[in-house]
Amino acid sequence: MKLAVPKERRPDEARVAISPEVAKKLVGLGVEVVVESGAGLGADVTDAMLQDVGATIAPDAKTTLGDADLVWKVQRPLMANEGTADEGMDEIALMKRGATLMCHLNALTEKSLVDALAAAGISAFAMELMPRISRAQSMDILSSQANLGGYKAVIEAANAFSRAFPMMMTAAGTVPPARVLVFGAGVAGLQAVATAKRMGAVVLATDVRPATREQVESLGGKFVTVDEEMEKQAETAGGYAKEMPPEYFEKQKQVISEVLKKTDIVITTALIPGRPAPKLVTAEQVRSMKKGSVIVDMAVEAGGNCELSEPDKMVEVEGVKIIGYPNLPSRVAADASPLFAKNLLNFFTPQFDKEAKALKLNWEDETVKGTCVTHDGKVVHPRLVEGSN
Repeated sequence: MKLAVPKERRPDEARVAISPEVAKKLVGLGVEVVVESGAGLGADVTDAMLQDVGATIAPDAKTTLGDADLVWKVQRPLMANEGTADEGMDEIALMKRGATLMCHLNALTEKSLVDALAAAGISAFAMELMPRISRAQSMDILSSQANLGGYKAVIEAANAFSRAFPMMMTAAGTVPPARVLVFGAGVAGLQAVATAKRMGAVVLATDVRPATREQVESLGGKFVTVDEEMEKQAETAGGYAKEMPPEYFEKQKQVISEVLKKTDIVITTALIPGRPAPKLVTAEQVRSMKKGSVIVDMAVEAGGNCELSEPDKMVEVEGVKIIGYPNLPSRVAADASPLFAKNLLNFFTPQFDKEAKALKLNWEDETVKGTCVTHDGKVVHPRLVEGSN
């Protein structure tokens, strides 16, 4: 079988869905690996590095995708006239009917894309919908990428902050430690807590899920509770945060407003799958913060957790810097890409028939059922089928 990895063409994307290590393993299984020329350069992976482990380099997207049985991508494929750097390119049209696609599809919000994949006869697997079960942890792209995103958020904040993070005692006086507040204690938030703590800051964190308190405290952070009773119902069976009622956010606003006045760095990571990001930091709260403070809004691509954040910009409001850089994992692409590729490999390997050298999908497998959105010309995922909840 032929596995194709095209160059990522969406803005702000430096990652690639392959690494030399993963390519070598695929070739060892008998898979023909074809990578578009230059696809890995943003992640410090050269064509020569991939050729050395047995991959073939193709000159362009059309040659790469044309007769591929399986396509691996980081981002969802381009559709015609999306207004990207490669305006007019239709990556779906370049794939053959019956091909299989595995990538981060944004399937819950990109209905037109899902419909187009179904119409093209592509079997598409949205890796962001991977079930939160123990066996699937090694396949979970959200966790592997969010971990690096949380780290990078703190680094971006430190770079924009005009003071030091740790307390320093010198003969000339004492430098107080920075105070960091993290919204959301999922994978990204916990890594932000750990990174800020390692850098010497005083770290606080808040989350609607009370079960995260222990994790925050184990990393040296202090947990900020808003409403213990409401937070008991704040987690889905799959481990994701639920959308909270308006009264919760009113109470949160009151509690957090006092904390923000004393905070130097804010990292917001709150996301709800398939919905706009909740607004956690209001314009009024931003203006109440100390001059020189920094906010990093990791949810900016989903509408933002801060009312004043702007995608792909760092804006300053009355002395407070608000960073809205999208896709932070792409800013550490050399580490993010191998992890993403390994997630795909871990999903692919159990479904690969080594004797037939072909995919043999087990449709009873939770990881397959949970991620497949289109198959046999139809939209098949329960969350996307017309009339389903």
